[in-house]
Amino acid sequence: MLLFRLKRTVKLGIKSLWIHRLRSTLTTLGIIFGVSSVIAMLAIGEGASQHAQEQIARLGSLNIIIRTVEPPEEQNVTGQEQSFQEYGLTYKDAERLRSSIPNVEVVVPIRRLAQQAWYRNRKVAVEVIGTVPWHLETSPIRLERGRFLASVDMNYKQDICIIDERVIDELFAFDDPLDQDLKIASDYYRVVGIVSAQSPVSTARGVENEIAEVKRQSGANAGNIYIPLTTVKDRFGEMKIQLSGESGASVEKVELQEIIIKVAAMEQVLPTRETLDTLLNRFHKKDDYQITVPLELLRQARRTQRIFSIVLGSIAAISLLVGGIGIMNIMLATVSERTREIGIRRALGAKKRDIVFQFLSETLILTLAGGLLGIVLGSTIPYLVTYFGNMPTVITGGSLLLSFGISGAVGITFGLYPAYRAANMDPIESLRHE
Repeated sequence: MLLFRLKRTVKLGIKSLWIHRLRSTLTTLGIIFGVSSVIAMLAIGEGASQHAQEQIARLGSLNIIIRTVEPPEEQNVTGQEQSFQEYGLTYKDAERLRSSIPNVEVVVPIRRLAQQAWYRNRKVAVEVIGTVPWHLETSPIRLERGRFLASVDMNYKQDICIIDERVIDELFAFDDPLDQDLKIASDYYRVVGIVSAQSPVSTARGVENEIAEVKRQSGANAGNIYIPLTTVKDRFGEMKIQLSGESGASVEKVELQEIIIKVAAMEQVLPTRETLDTLLNRFHKKDDYQITVPLELLRQARRTQRIFSIVLGSIAAISLLVGGIGIMNIMLATVSERTREIGIRRALGAKKRDIVFQFLSETLILTLAGGLLGIVLGSTIPYLVTYFGNMPTVITGGSLLLSFGISGAVGITFGLYPAYRAANMDPIESLRHE
């Protein structure tokens, strides 16, 4: 019996809304745009957050990155740079970290240089990375073809190199780069392997600058070229000469630009970071190094994502609130127009709850229909943003359920008052209404 009455009430509500199709459609638009904006904004925020977290995760959640920075005290009072500076990480630091800290599994010393690479008549700017054979254990790059560095290359300072896919596109064009010779500075290096290109890291505001420094590129370059660390030390030395019109020439000596540490387990990352800082601080009188923990940045990015999602969802929910107010306004006008109908139903025996269910069902039909259409539109917008704006977007099931649930809640909340107002009308006065 109850199911029959409910079915009849819904059928009557649909019939009433169909009579005023244009007004019902315009009323539903507020819910449609509100739901779609919630889904779209949450999808954009989630996509940006996941992209940032993926980029940070590529640095390695078990890694600790130590990099050389120029100490601020290297400049004197007049602002003139000293003629000779020696600072930064050293080979002894790498050896101390490997032998002194038990949690450390891998230590990768790295030397970075901005150079020009030639192949036949083509020349591109590249970043030369002097590293060790176990570099792949701490890096997101993958070996695609050929081989990576070997211990024999380190021991005999071999003139070999491994290039990434971006270098192939810019320098070799249609030639097969394996076993080809390319020129860097005044020496030739045989290409023995190809690795995947490491995408530039871009993150949410707040950690972007720090990560960009960790994975900085020495000027605009076509890609990375990996050479044995001993070869880089032998061919390029450790001195860097800078010419200045005011102070003449200044010389810098930097042995290593980075040392990447990999620990055994995630719970050991933060304690190891403190140990590293204590150990390095003992041997570095200058503030010439910086420690970055990708795990900390990843957690910070996740916290930022939660706040970002709340803010975006709240802003988008305002449009749902406006749509709910519009529905209440229309339903109040509907109650006034159908006063005589309400009086007739009450005179024929309809109870107050029947009137409440009638008008509440009409409101729910409007909001739920708007919610479903809003889900369709809201699911389409992120794909358009990704296609035309080249921005990552992620639609989650939680955002769909949240948006649809809010639309239903809006229907109940803003439909109750008009329904109760209709139910509490005096039947006799309603019958006299013209």
